[in-house]
Amino acid sequence: MSRISRRDLMHLGMGAAAGAALAATPLRRPAAQADLRLPLEEGANLRLLRWEAFVEGDQQGWLANTRQFTEATGVNVEIESVPWPQVSDRALRIAAAGSGPDIVLGFFDDPHLYPDRLLDLSLVAIDLGGRYGGWYPICERYATRLGRWIALPLGSSGVAMVYRDSHMREAGFDAFPEDTDGFLALCRALADKGTPPGMALGHAVGDANTWTHWLLWAFGGKLADQGGNVVIDSAQTHAALAYARELYQTFVPGTTEWEDVHNNEAFLAGDISLTNNGLSIYQSASGDPALAEVAADIRHARMPIGPVGETTELHLLTQAMVFAHTPYPNAAMEYLRFMWERERYEPWQLEASGYVTQPLAGYEDNAVWGKDPAYEAYQGATARMLWNGYAGDLGPASAATMADYVVVDMFADAASGELTPEEAAARAEDRALEYYEADRP
Repeated sequence: MSRISRRDLMHLGMGAAAGAALAATPLRRPAAQADLRLPLEEGANLRLLRWEAFVEGDQQGWLANTRQFTEATGVNVEIESVPWPQVSDRALRIAAAGSGPDIVLGFFDDPHLYPDRLLDLSLVAIDLGGRYGGWYPICERYATRLGRWIALPLGSSGVAMVYRDSHMREAGFDAFPEDTDGFLALCRALADKGTPPGMALGHAVGDANTWTHWLLWAFGGKLADQGGNVVIDSAQTHAALAYARELYQTFVPGTTEWEDVHNNEAFLAGDISLTNNGLSIYQSASGDPALAEVAADIRHARMPIGPVGETTELHLLTQAMVFAHTPYPNAAMEYLRFMWERERYEPWQLEASGYVTQPLAGYEDNAVWGKDPAYEAYQGATARMLWNGYAGDLGPASAATMADYVVVDMFADAASGELTPEEAAARAEDRALEYYEADRP
């Protein structure tokens, strides 16, 4: 993805002007009602841009639910799926042009890059939340800006450590380590045995962002403080980067070029025996008779705890945005409401094997979580995750910093030895400051 410039940010209204426009839009708080329906525009047709599925059941279930919507309403929905790295860039260009797909299923806090270009989804969000146990706080944090729902969270593709149990035991470990010291020791032992780990350090939307943010926070580092000040160049960050350098010495070569698909391929090919990933590696192995032995040997573990002494996980949150240029706003909102209703969402989640963890508390009892013990490490991922830009607020600056892979690049620079931890952190702070200063009134 090309770097987002300060000019791009200001062109899309990411400073005070966008904030003022949003502040002037009152939050509608209707009572939740099971019979909420919006009148559909005559001749409505919708275009949806979403990420390519890593789990076959996701694609099948989503298309089946969409066909139900078309049968019930007569509204056709054209779906285009693109590789993960292309989604954010495409959405940014759609926002800038004011034309293109009506709905984008994107990542993290992308909606905060162009909030004034998005339709107010408060009506649908409040209705669904009121009937299905409420949105998890992290979802409301990601999907709202100045009291207005600018997106509708679908949930998060949970991330855990995926490993070969037999390889771990051959390396001298009876159980997966629960802390970062033990994790580094395991990775060293695996490398010594010729069954190395490997985690993405390229521009991998999910895999690189999730593990580098986990490690940054595990050592007490953070991008911004609660006042919105950039504080990434700190002793805690330096410690996290020094640890990453030690970890990188155990990796299979080439991880600085990896995108999201590469660790899946390396694991299934037997080139690595440990990585961070969603359930897609396990699902791929389970669905291939030639990989039956690998599937039986796969285990999952929660991300280890670092010196801060508590969980510091980031998961790949995905949410739907409806662009204000759509000529069919009611149809777009009805489509989202239809797809998020329990009778569609839960069967889709089950068919996708829990690849996306629910955003609404009322869906916690989905049968998917009792389907397979392998899913346990992912259960509740959305509810317990932190947010990119932690511990500052989400907004245009955090979204731009994430879209520009500032944290990932910092870890890649330090881990590979291109820069010292101190140099890498200083460079990351300079890059982040460009966005945070551009967002100040």
